[in-house]
Amino acid sequence: MRSLDYTFKEPACNLALDEVLLRQADSDDCGEVLRFWESAKPFVVLGLSQRISQEVELERCKDLGVPIQRRCSAGGCVVQGPGCLNFTLILSKEARPEIESIRGSYDYILGRIIESLKIPQLRKAGISDLALGNLKVSGNAQRRHKNHILHHGTLLYGADIPLFSSFIREPRDRPGYRGNRTHDIFITNLALSRETLVNAVANAFMTDSNSTQPGSELIEESRRLAEDKYKQDSWIYRK
Repeated sequence: MRSLDYTFKEPACNLALDEVLLRQADSDDCGEVLRFWESAKPFVVLGLSQRISQEVELERCKDLGVPIQRRCSAGGCVVQGPGCLNFTLILSKEARPEIESIRGSYDYILGRIIESLKIPQLRKAGISDLALGNLKVSGNAQRRHKNHILHHGTLLYGADIPLFSSFIREPRDRPGYRGNRTHDIFITNLALSRETLVNAVANAFMTDSNSTQPGSELIEESRRLAEDKYKQDSWIYRK
């Protein structure tokens, strides 16, 4: 498995790179990949099928210059920024039969991370969350192709939790364990460093945490996809 730790300054390019890695895997240009990235500035990310009017505090984001993006995977609306460590997995269905089904893949991926982190009370909650006791510390989403899956995950370790309520609305679809709790009292940070989290996730998938950098062709392809798709209003405001 190849390991990357690379963050573009532009939010759209970060989302585009994940999709490019999935495309490359499908075309046999690369194998499995584990990527880490973390935005230096806050931005909002919608799931593939969400309506922006239902999920985002649009006027507040515009007033404060907070970018709004849409990813290619499903799942809920989230705030990205400092203290939100993102990990991206490109996994082969042939090499890992455990990921053939959606539920099976979440059990497999999150189970390995739980085992590697060895944190008391850390558990899989709902379909695709990690929770510390009853508090969410990680949201996850996927895009699934015939031979590979793209798995997005975020591990919170220093996030400004009040920003979640500032920029996104309370969701209509809620996992049962959340109840009626607002973002501020439902989400928390892990008391771990970024380095510790990176090493744990790398160990979970038996890859080296000493990451490489993407080549110039991969960077340019990601920038092109960002311009052609992720920066376009027709994509961001599609719902």
